[in-house]
Amino acid sequence: MATSKKPTIVKKPKAPASKKKVKETKKIIKLDPEESLVRLCAEGALDKKAEDVVVLDMRAISSFTDFFLIVSGTSEPQLKAIAGSIREKVRSATGLRPIAEDGFPISQWVIIDYGSVIIHIFHKDKRDLYGLEFLWGDAGRLEIEE
Repeated sequence: MATSKKPTIVKKPKAPASKKKVKETKKIIKLDPEESLVRLCAEGALDKKAEDVVVLDMRAISSFTDFFLIVSGTSEPQLKAIAGSIREKVRSATGLRPIAEDGFPISQWVIIDYGSVIIHIFHKDKRDLYGLEFLWGDAGRLEIEE
């Protein structure tokens, strides 16, 4: 009688898992303080539904400020709310207060001056009339997510 041998299966041991830890690299973007301030101001404006938010980078063409933030509102109460939101957001985050303020919602143009950042809050009609974006057309622009 012939005995049939079953083939034996030999399992190869698995290669040991690599014990090297892979370092995750995160891209860290450091903003200068002026850019951080203008972005904070833009957030404050957007909190009150400001429209057509534009940031002009004035550093290469101006000696009196680093950034213009230009926003629009559709009514005098909205202009007042936008200005208040910007002041409050900046004060709570940095402790800064504006160097100067000019205009009133009734004039349809409010200016808030932080030195390195000047904010122009316009009623839509007045913004078109003064055309600051076109006057300072040589300035670069920062992207702001709305």
